[in-house]
Amino acid sequence: MPPHLGHPFRGPDYVPGPPPSSVTPAPAPASPSPAAAPQAGVTAQPLIPPVAPPVAQPVAQPGVRSGAGRRRAGLVIGTLALSITAGGLAGAVTGGRGPATDLQQSSAPPAAAQGSITAAAASVLPGVVSVRAGRATGSGFAVDQQGHVVTNAHVVEGASDVSLVLSTGRTVDARVVGADEDNDLAVLQVAPADAAALRALPLGRSAQLQVGDPVLAVGSPLGLEGTVTAGIVSAVDRQARFGDNSTRQTAIQTDAAINPGNSGGPLVNAAGQVVGVNTAIATLGATRSGNIGIGFAIPVDRMTTIVDNLLD
Repeated sequence: MPPHLGHPFRGPDYVPGPPPSSVTPAPAPASPSPAAAPQAGVTAQPLIPPVAPPVAQPVAQPGVRSGAGRRRAGLVIGTLALSITAGGLAGAVTGGRGPATDLQQSSAPPAAAQGSITAAAASVLPGVVSVRAGRATGSGFAVDQQGHVVTNAHVVEGASDVSLVLSTGRTVDARVVGADEDNDLAVLQVAPADAAALRALPLGRSAQLQVGDPVLAVGSPLGLEGTVTAGIVSAVDRQARFGDNSTRQTAIQTDAAINPGNSGGPLVNAAGQVVGVNTAIATLGATRSGNIGIGFAIPVDRMTTIVDNLLD
């Protein structure tokens, strides 16, 4: 049985779906549309933002007097300056909002507006912690400015003393506010004086995920705090067994490398929004529990509902 990421001796059973039925494929169109969905076996595109095409330089037209050319150049430069000024003002207005609170979820921005993987990792790391609960270790992340941290229930199960290692290396005490063992989620809280050291991570919407979307897994695999790995969404509605009741639940499947110790850490999109909670991995046997490119995360849409209930 594949282990939980924070416990080497117990975990959920991965239950694959039924094999695909044999269906005669339809004949391919003569000129496939550029917007068609990627087919199986096609290599994923690199996780880098698209590069804007170069701006064409004005070319002097024959027969135009130099004075008219200067007037036209001045008009173009003035229009460009006005556009840049207006864009800067718009950025100042829209970019000044504070972090979302009360588990508010935001839609993912268009792919062209998303930042680089480096920028996404830098924005997420200050809100990710390493969880230590007795002999168990795992990961977690802040969800508001009141010091609430989400992790997996199996990480803190039966623990009387829980501590968190912040991204700065500082260790603080935490208490368990509530746990939902059936869904393998728990909420911790640090003291008000320590809450300021945590950065609440923005929450996205897992319902908007598509196969092939780039994602990052952030946490403390094998005790290596602040580890970031990159991959893609491999499946969005994979059936797996989580929690103590061992019922089937839908999960996000990813090939981002996750290992024991990643339990409870965030799975984030390229915009730095949390889209899932890393919870389990598929393995080849009890003695081979490392990453094989098949990991599972609890969708953030389900997480927000459970966490809201635990905080009520």
